[in-house]
Amino acid sequence: MPQAEPISRRPRPVSSRLTGVWRQPNSNGPKARVHYPDSDGEPMGESFLHIDVATDARTVLLVHHADRADACVGGNNFVYYEEGNPRAVVVPDVFVVFGVPKRTDRRVFKVWEEGGRVPDFVLEVTSRKTRRNDEGEKKDLYERLGVTEYWQFDPTGDYLDPILKGRALADGRYRELGLERRDGGLCRLSEVLGLDLRLEAGRLRFFNPKRGEYLLTPEEQHQVNREQRQALDERDQALKERDRAVDQQRRALEAAEARIRELERQRRPGG
Repeated sequence: MPQAEPISRRPRPVSSRLTGVWRQPNSNGPKARVHYPDSDGEPMGESFLHIDVATDARTVLLVHHADRADACVGGNNFVYYEEGNPRAVVVPDVFVVFGVPKRTDRRVFKVWEEGGRVPDFVLEVTSRKTRRNDEGEKKDLYERLGVTEYWQFDPTGDYLDPILKGRALADGRYRELGLERRDGGLCRLSEVLGLDLRLEAGRLRFFNPKRGEYLLTPEEQHQVNREQRQALDERDQALKERDRAVDQQRRALEAAEARIRELERQRRPGG
């Protein structure tokens, strides 16, 4: 993935950290035709595990915000934050931007075309290989851009302890969000998302405290659907067996009644 341009070489931004709105410097100048790539040919993640974690996180957040027309959920997409400078780019593993159209036809996210909105939530699936960038350049850049919450998850435990780390802007600077022990595990509420980020057996889970339920990954949803189908099949089978038993009882009763009528007929004089 491309590295963000060194901070010392980037123009000092003018931003509103409280609202997450980026005001592009010198944006009234003449517009030149600039190419903003949407890929660098690099692998999406360091390992299959890192890719799976990032993909699952984006998918559950995408489903969770499906009914919101003003929420963009991205993953491994190029976010360009300075018009005219294709080197001013960062590629979050997972991000959520509120206050912009849901549109799914974006190939890249250009801040100046989205009303100055920058991601409200960023999750980096981090590792020892990406540690320096995630803890240094990316953190500083997200802070300067006004990304409200910046989270890191280290699925292999290469360097984070605990393996989940969150930061939130306060007076324009990041402060670390301490994890809490709840329901037998470590967690912390993301105020931006209104969801708990929870650690369970080394896994990152998203939990909706209002509904008291977890956001399910596609694999988990598939398992739930399969169990529900199995339960429905078992119920249908039980109903069929009950109907067969009722039918057998009805037939036996009818046969018994017919036999009684026949015996009564035979007992009558002249029967």
